[in-house]
Amino acid sequence: MLASLSLILLCQLIGEVVVRGLGLPLPGPVLGLLLLLLLLLARDRFALLARGPLRNDGVETASKGLLAHLSLLFVPAGVGVVQKLDLLASHGIAIILVLALSVIVTLLVTVLVFRLVSRLLRQQEVP
Repeated sequence: MLASLSLILLCQLIGEVVVRGLGLPLPGPVLGLLLLLLLLLARDRFALLARGPLRNDGVETASKGLLAHLSLLFVPAGVGVVQKLDLLASHGIAIILVLALSVIVTLLVTVLVFRLVSRLLRQQEVP
């Protein structure tokens, strides 16, 4: 499991270095996850080519262990909220309004995109 966690963290580190080095507008951990996905897909492809059994790598076990304790990652965010309670008290109404407005805009855009795509698909079906 230690090697698997090291692989996960190494992919995250590589992603962070590439993003900062190239100045990409993308979070480093996201690029690291994409790299990890590519590595896992390559591992599966090589296992299929070798016609050997796909052994259960520790990455799955390590990721399940991380997901089991995912709630611990919210502790720093909760501490940050508690530290900024005075700021939340002074700007709380504005924050709530912005959050509500962003949810409404997101829902409206989603509905519009869905309707547009369904209309386009309907036009393609009719000859």
